[in-house]
Amino acid sequence: MIVPQEIRLIGQPVRSLQTMLRELSFLYDFLPRLNPDGIFGERTLEAVMLFQREFFPPVTGQVNQATWDAIAALYLQARTRLAGPLPGRTYPKGGFTVQPEQNSVHLYLVQSMFRALARLLDGVESAPVTGQNDAATQRNIRWVQRLDGRPETGILDQDSWNTISRLYTLFVTYGQA
Repeated sequence: MIVPQEIRLIGQPVRSLQTMLRELSFLYDFLPRLNPDGIFGERTLEAVMLFQREFFPPVTGQVNQATWDAIAALYLQARTRLAGPLPGRTYPKGGFTVQPEQNSVHLYLVQSMFRALARLLDGVESAPVTGQNDAATQRNIRWVQRLDGRPETGILDQDSWNTISRLYTLFVTYGQA
């Protein structure tokens, strides 16, 4: 149990409490942004009391097991919300390529990304999502390869995938946020 006293409590449980309250402050503006230093000082006391006022009355400023559990439960929910989506591993490892006119399930995603990029970047062609490395897809891949200063083969390889993925992240994911 963590209780504010005249003699400041110091240690890892206090740092853990401060870390949880700090993370919660990114979702709840009324909580102060603590610097987890392991010392149960005035700012930590304030954060505990504000937490209790909003989520877990009564307001005592004391962190007993029930208060700790309430903070920890809300913290775990907040971590999920603050973490964002997990990154997807979508391109196969190794020397995987998709040759011109070849069909591949991996092209559905690439072609969808090209369709979104075509709305934002000059030089990218919007084309149907077919799963085939057709003429339009090859032109888009060659555009990416030219951008990278690599030979313009129209073959989807890992380097081309990496550039397409970065462009999508920069211009679509972050650009639309």
